[in-house]
Amino acid sequence: MFGIGEYVICGNKGVCVVENITTLNISGVDKEREYYILKPLYMTGSTVYVPVDSPKESMRKALVREEAEKLIESIPEIPLLVITNDKLSAQTYKDCIKTNDCEDLVRIIKTIYTRKQKRLKAGRKVTAVDAKYFHLAEENLYGELAVALNISRKEVEGYIAEAIDGK
Repeated sequence: MFGIGEYVICGNKGVCVVENITTLNISGVDKEREYYILKPLYMTGSTVYVPVDSPKESMRKALVREEAEKLIESIPEIPLLVITNDKLSAQTYKDCIKTNDCEDLVRIIKTIYTRKQKRLKAGRKVTAVDAKYFHLAEENLYGELAVALNISRKEVEGYIAEAIDGK
């Protein structure tokens, strides 16, 4: 159970704050069923309603500072994704994004960064699929790390670089 005011990660909505836990007075909705009322931090004007009894995979607590710092410290050791067929890369990325797992987001970012460098070296552009999932992974990861570290999303990349370079 999550509490009011707690930060959670909810599906593709990213970091949300639990605004309330209540039943909904909406026609066609079970009046006895409790819902989390979530406000996504980075999607202004949005509200998400998630049944309290929904599967645990749909929501999880956002990282706290110690967990975020530990994740950042482990970035160099996190392995790249294995993509044997470029045509299947989108599905591989999609599967990772769905897990809402920070290590999977790091894998996507590291893998696409490496692929991008190779393509640019060969005089080729970054694929649209790689660009799309790189952006998605960065948005999700940096949003969560920003909350955990109490900094802005814009500062996260520099924070990570500094932490890794400072080793």
